Amino acid sequence: MSVRTLPLLFLNLGGEMLYILDQRLRAQNIPGDKARRVLNDIISTMFNRKFMEELFKPQELYSKKALRTIYERLAHASIMKLNQASMDKQLYDLMTMAFKYQVLLCPRPKDVLLVTFNHLDTIKGFIRDSPTILQQVDETFRQLIEIYGGLSAGEFQLIRQTLLIFFQDLHIRVSMFLKDKVQNNNGRFVLPVSGPVPWGTELPGLIRMFNNKGEEVTRIEFKHGGNYVRAPKEGSFELYGDRVLKLGTNMYSANRPVETHMSGSSKNVASWAQESIAPNPLAKEELNFLARLMGGMEIKKPSGPEPGFRLNLFTSDEEEEQAALTRPEELSYEVINIQATQDQQRSEELARIMGEFEITEQPSLSTSKGDDLLAMMDEL
Repeated sequence: MSVRTLPLLFLNLGGEMLYILDQRLRAQNIPGDKARRVLNDIISTMFNRKFMEELFKPQELYSKKALRTIYERLAHASIMKLNQASMDKQLYDLMTMAFKYQVLLCPRPKDVLLVTFNHLDTIKGFIRDSPTILQQVDETFRQLIEIYGGLSAGEFQLIRQTLLIFFQDLHIRVSMFLKDKVQNNNGRFVLPVSGPVPWGTELPGLIRMFNNKGEEVTRIEFKHGGNYVRAPKEGSFELYGDRVLKLGTNMYSANRPVETHMSGSSKNVASWAQESIAPNPLAKEELNFLARLMGGMEIKKPSGPEPGFRLNLFTSDEEEEQAALTRPEELSYEVINIQATQDQQRSEELARIMGEFEITEQPSLSTSKGDDLLAMMDEL
């Protein structure tokens, strides 16, 4: 079932990444034309047709490190630059915890799709003046409707369970969640016992018993201790419509800084890091998957003399430097240093090298999955 999970995971995390970048661009008073260009470039790359074709192909979920590399690539698909601390601590950590919270709060497993649609609806608002990119996003919308529209409740439950398993070892504290009292100091979320019940279900508080003929014979009422209400209506699963569900909408604002902190014992942290870097039988397939995705991304060279700029996702440069020093060493990743001005020729060269990697069978001797490939990419 994880073959159907990857597109939902990628698109929702990508939506959260765009929300965070938009908030920080506004908070740091980046000129409107530059901010729009950053978002347009990232969204255009994210919804590139070849990239989406690879994403929607049947395939298993891969490691956190593999997906992290893709978002590293996406975040630098414009004139904006992020340093490792901002990318690692303030962007990737926050976007993963935000989506984990949304998956946990989904009233029904099927509502994961509504969360995805909320992300795409907001993304379309970022690019309302770019019809070509809008068309790319709408095409992805149609693919989602076609692939997921006919799935059963059981299939959506398997998708939701796969997502929760992917996130289960992440307990990063987020200041915004802590202030809203939806997250404990140990990084675990607090689930509500109030609000609307899932669409199509009754309010809790009544037990009905039936005989062997299907006739109701007894009713017993009980106090459930919550404050539940009926869902007003079902959210729309069409290209346009009222989603009703608010999960997946933009929850950030320029005057509400967000910080993340690692939580949990050193044993848990080490276990999480080991899961991210340890070799597994899918290592070769995973690297080939990354190569195909990266080969499909088209990064356009900046037109004209416009310089790039660095975006700090922390409230100050001092905080950013401190975060880089205090980040646990085992959670630091060797990532690809990709220039935003990378041209098509270099992309083709990468695809050629990756093609050779797919053909040649290499013995699995490396203790750090992907080190050889990453070193090869650094030489480009």
